[in-house]
Amino acid sequence: MSRIEERLAELGLELPKPPTPIANFVPWQRAGQTVYLAGQVNEWNGTVPFVGKLGREFDIDAGRQAARLCALNLLACLKLACEGDLGRVRQCLRLGGFVNCEPDFEFAPAVVNGASDLIVALLGDAGRHARTAVGVASLPRRAAVEVDAIFLVEG
Repeated sequence: MSRIEERLAELGLELPKPPTPIANFVPWQRAGQTVYLAGQVNEWNGTVPFVGKLGREFDIDAGRQAARLCALNLLACLKLACEGDLGRVRQCLRLGGFVNCEPDFEFAPAVVNGASDLIVALLGDAGRHARTAVGVASLPRRAAVEVDAIFLVEG
């Protein structure tokens, strides 16, 4: 079991099944030691528990939970990219967060912290990353949040 999976267990969390893409793309691509992960919505094993807009159906705390689900989906896909061994993960380089929200909702960065905080909790300093967090008019499956990522891996 990798350090990441041990830390997940300590936090009472587990990885979901990697989501199946709903369009013409793959969940990850690797170039050398860099893994590019496609955006993942706040899905849990096929269901999307947070459907709707931040600032209307959901508050910031619910948005953070949704963003954390996105991060768990990203990690499930990263595990595939690492041939089942999350011990090969060296660093999170970047997260991009997209928040389905009302036009005047100004707290997208606080929502995306749900993903950022989990990555840092799992990787420590190697989890600190560059990031974008923006509000958008809609997301696939009417999900509240979507996050993509770039990781550095070994081997």
